Amino acid sequence: MTKLYGLVYGEDFRFHPGTVVLEGGRIREIVYGEESADPEACYIIPGLVDIHFHGCMGMDFCDGTQEALETIAAWEAEQGVTSICPATLTLPAEELCGILSEAAAFAARQAREADRADADLIGINMEGPFISHAKKGAQNGRYIVPCSEAVCRSFLEASGGLVKIIGLAPEENPGFEEYIRAAAGRVKVSLAHTAADYGTAMRAFAAGASHAVHLYNGMPEMTHREPGVVGAVMDSPQVTAELICDGNHVHPAAVRAAFAMLGEERIVLISDSLRAAGMGDGEIMTGGLKVIVEGTRAVLADGGNLAGSVSSLTKCMQTAVLGMGIPLESAVRCAAYNPAKVIGAEDTCGVLAPGRKADVVVLDRSLEVRRVYKNGKLIRQTDR
Repeated sequence: MTKLYGLVYGEDFRFHPGTVVLEGGRIREIVYGEESADPEACYIIPGLVDIHFHGCMGMDFCDGTQEALETIAAWEAEQGVTSICPATLTLPAEELCGILSEAAAFAARQAREADRADADLIGINMEGPFISHAKKGAQNGRYIVPCSEAVCRSFLEASGGLVKIIGLAPEENPGFEEYIRAAAGRVKVSLAHTAADYGTAMRAFAAGASHAVHLYNGMPEMTHREPGVVGAVMDSPQVTAELICDGNHVHPAAVRAAFAMLGEERIVLISDSLRAAGMGDGEIMTGGLKVIVEGTRAVLADGGNLAGSVSSLTKCMQTAVLGMGIPLESAVRCAAYNPAKVIGAEDTCGVLAPGRKADVVVLDRSLEVRRVYKNGKLIRQTDR
């Protein structure tokens, strides 16, 4: 049995003094009202949930190997991200199906192993290939294709049901409303790397799309006469939106504006990390494109556009709070419960509650990770 004392992040999305008791891989109980007996255990929060990232430590989800998945799942858990839903690159459909099959096999192996210290693979985010050439960003334009029900079905079958989000650019896909209506009952449909105007985005949301990939990035700028996808998200209360708070992708004022427009209930913090995360400066390849990493920035060698981040979700949450003025309680919700809810996993992760898996992160007063528990097992402990 393990007891953690501190400010506990409750199911009401607020902190309360209390004790979290871990036993047998589960949260046995949470007792509120006790004073913290451990000054290092300032904040006790649920393991985070990243529903949009590509890789870390030299590995990419789309490497499509068990070794890559093992490396990614282990590193993410050490950062305090205990449940993962990695994103695909834009690649040939046949190659993507092979990648999805490997992921399904990895998830099945995880399910058979009770005592694990790596992050749970609980979903896949299909960021490509149904995107816009005009807003492809660091995605490889050679492999962009129109959305197809047959291709979509092949993705779902190859993944064994792990695909939870499928993105598309509606303006690039004639008949997108019919496609969205057909797919929305099986997966979350998102607007991804799109040049859609406000009206087109609103039609997509009315048809059943309910998510937006990395708000502000990979979409038209919001202006007072052309509000674009950002304005459509704001006007659609059923729609959630991802936000990259690494300090490079979105200006702090724009982050605060997004929270003011959408509220903490609709924002999902993501890392959008590349294989360079955790590796330092250098050059990497992603989707056949060369990326240069310097400090906290990763840019395409050809053109200099941002290619993704090199931050963990935990660091993005920390930056949102310490560098952008977002309340800690809101940031934790947006990095744990909200992403879990988007992919239908809020009953299994993203919350501290009796009976839940003991995936718990302890932060100090500077929001640095001091301890990580996965299935009740201490997998990381960092002293001052």
